[in-house]
Amino acid sequence: MKRRSFLKLAGAGGLAAQSGFSLLAKESSHVAHFPMGKAEHCIHIWLGGGASQVDTWDPKAMGSAKDKKPGSDYPSIETSVPGVKVTEHLSRCAGLMENITAMRTVNHDVIDEHAAASNRMHTGRSVSGTTVYPSLGSMIASERGPVTDGVPSYVLIGYPNFSRGPGFLGAKAGFLYLLDTDAGPAGLKRPEHIADTRQSRREQLLHAMRDSAKDLRTGPLLNEYDTSLRESLKLAGPKFMEVFDLKSEKGELRTAYGSEFGQRCLLARRLIQRGVRFIEVSHNLNFVNGTGWDTHNQGQQKQHLLIQDLDQALSTLITDLKAQGLLDKTLIVVNTEFGRPSSYDGGGGRGHQGSTFSVVLAGGGLKHHGAWGVTDDLSKTPVEAPCSVPDLFATVLATLAINPSKELYDGDRPVPITDGGKPVAELFG
Repeated sequence: MKRRSFLKLAGAGGLAAQSGFSLLAKESSHVAHFPMGKAEHCIHIWLGGGASQVDTWDPKAMGSAKDKKPGSDYPSIETSVPGVKVTEHLSRCAGLMENITAMRTVNHDVIDEHAAASNRMHTGRSVSGTTVYPSLGSMIASERGPVTDGVPSYVLIGYPNFSRGPGFLGAKAGFLYLLDTDAGPAGLKRPEHIADTRQSRREQLLHAMRDSAKDLRTGPLLNEYDTSLRESLKLAGPKFMEVFDLKSEKGELRTAYGSEFGQRCLLARRLIQRGVRFIEVSHNLNFVNGTGWDTHNQGQQKQHLLIQDLDQALSTLITDLKAQGLLDKTLIVVNTEFGRPSSYDGGGGRGHQGSTFSVVLAGGGLKHHGAWGVTDDLSKTPVEAPCSVPDLFATVLATLAINPSKELYDGDRPVPITDGGKPVAELFG
């Protein structure tokens, strides 16, 4: 039993004995009850740079960079959910909004700087000088593991960094990553001249060398490294590596997904089918508009190309998962580090804004509303149903049947899995 739990029970027992209350009754009165979903997988789409909510999922009255008039850059259109509008460049997703909820009132108080805000939206917490918190992907991987044996729990399609990592949970909750769909996972693709027999001899030699040094090597970190090494050797085999062969998919479907980002989303679906629990897919196509989603200055002028690319890939992913019978089992989260103000900067672009922005949830067996929460006329502050980052994380965890009030442990120190977050109950049937 953990020391804190023992002291809590001992103290409660003493009080119960003195007051005549039942210990069990006393404890049960403090148990929080949360709605729990039945999703098995999560695809986390990351819009690095800070996507503009007023130009995507929370459109407002039209603005003008030339006239310095705050507002949206594009007209809005109706969706399949009455009363819910999105930008005209999300026309494909607009017809699927009964499977989507745009959480329009997500907010945080982190300084509007990319690294700090990105860390907040990956870990649910601010950067700490004493604790390295685990990412959402690592928390889910640690709590639920892979759906099937012989596959990783967590795959990252994009650039790795510490905010996406396991933090104090250790290497067992880490990720397998790849930078593009053609190259496959970094460090796992076997050179073509290494035949199966030669690879087998190499593994036998490595095992003998590591086994002979057992007496000299001790400690949990080295044990975790050994476990990770064994898993990586399994993953390097042809059985798992064939999942990265997108050419085995029908040409029409690959075309429907679109660009490299779309191919990443297709790969995410294939990884889901193999039993991977959590996949992060980065949408970092900076070359399309010169800035990616960080639309300062001229980046705003071609932002619609990014939105259209997201629309094509996301709508195809939703329909593909639905056709495969996987949409209710798979929660899609379209996330970003902060939003952008409806006003324009000196170069005709938009700055950074954490006071309110949109994060999209799709599938996962949730009771979708098309949109959740209401912002003011400039989408600067929440007016109805604000959603904190801990509440967002609690909603995601609960959708995957993970108790959002659970405590993780950094050594012997308990750390709540969310920072006091509560799921949005209205999203659960």
